[in-house]
Amino acid sequence: MSETSMIDQVVSAVVDTIGREYVQVEVSARHVHLSQADLEKLFGPGTTLTPKRELSQPGQFLSEQRVTLVGPKGRKENVSVLGPVRKATQVELSKSDARGLGVKAPLRESGDVAGSGSITLEGPKGSITIPEGVIVAHCHIHMTNADARRMGVADNQHVSVEIGGERPVVFKDVIVRVSDKYRCRMHIDTDEGNATTLGKLPLGRVIK
Repeated sequence: MSETSMIDQVVSAVVDTIGREYVQVEVSARHVHLSQADLEKLFGPGTTLTPKRELSQPGQFLSEQRVTLVGPKGRKENVSVLGPVRKATQVELSKSDARGLGVKAPLRESGDVAGSGSITLEGPKGSITIPEGVIVAHCHIHMTNADARRMGVADNQHVSVEIGGERPVVFKDVIVRVSDKYRCRMHIDTDEGNATTLGKLPLGRVIK
């Protein structure tokens, strides 16, 4: 059994014991989603993403491929590419990342990229500049319909989430996303993760 599976089992047991309103919290570092056309421009014709490790959301994976992000003020190398490919290329950064690169990155839900920032991506076989697609992802919770019923929340509802520990914080305006394709997880970026202390069993309490 993998360490991730073991942690998932422990978290489930803890949630069953301390209360059904708790959710596991994950920090999502800077990463890129590529369209097939852009993948081939960066890595060569006919390239497909090579899975390296499964992610918590079913069907999602960290790929072996990496890119470099280039902005007016700097570069970020070895940036993860997540799979599978998408219809449009999207770059998800923290606010700190965006400032370091000198790029515009509005706070958005994934997929809402109209009017968002532009950036250049470099791969081993080429480079592209996307006119829009750079965002800071709005913190959110993925959950199934059963999870939503258990917590008494609905799709697109905005909730608060309290995280304890040495540096307790309350994240407000957290978006609930409900689908039976999901696995119950809250996602925050690295800036948000650095604002609190997440241990081996990072749990947040959903406050409606």
